[in-house]
Amino acid sequence: MQGHTTARRDLAINSTGGVLFHGGTLFSHVELQAMRLDGLMVHVCGESYVRTDQPSTPAIRAQSAINTVPRPLHRRVALARQSAAWVYGCAPAPAVVSLVTDHRRRTTALPAFSEAVMHQVTLGPFDLSTIGGVEVTSPLRTALDVAIHGQDSWAVQTLKNIAAAPELRCPLHLVILSLENSTRVPGKSRALNRLREALRVGR
Repeated sequence: MQGHTTARRDLAINSTGGVLFHGGTLFSHVELQAMRLDGLMVHVCGESYVRTDQPSTPAIRAQSAINTVPRPLHRRVALARQSAAWVYGCAPAPAVVSLVTDHRRRTTALPAFSEAVMHQVTLGPFDLSTIGGVEVTSPLRTALDVAIHGQDSWAVQTLKNIAAAPELRCPLHLVILSLENSTRVPGKSRALNRLREALRVGR
């Protein structure tokens, strides 16, 4: 009881400032889990929690996802695939955080038993956006990645959600045109079928 009382007091002191909390910073992961059980916190991703009075936002989701990897990697990788679509509010939360890094850029491997997986890819000059200080693949690149690499259980619905979000400005016909003009893309035919299905169902 004493521990919970202390946690509530510290949370109140912080109520005008911090919104997102990561295990091992102001509170341990165990303390954050206890506060979640007390109804003070909501789990976001990994060991990150947000206050219950704070709605989840793209910035909060991005910051929580990037904190699943060591801080020295934060500026060397970008959230991608399902993780990026989740940041945009268009996909379910990923079981494992997906990261990409440009294959021309040297980076450090993820530690063993990491909660993330990293893919070395080619990134174009317009393939990344910044959300909450975190690099995330752009809506167009995210839609392409979801169409190519997504799982059948959520890919088509996620594509529909991306197209339906006016702030993302990513109509599916633009994604289809981009993919049709791409060469040497494994799974291109399946990806185009997914995009056309999402376009047909979304009408």
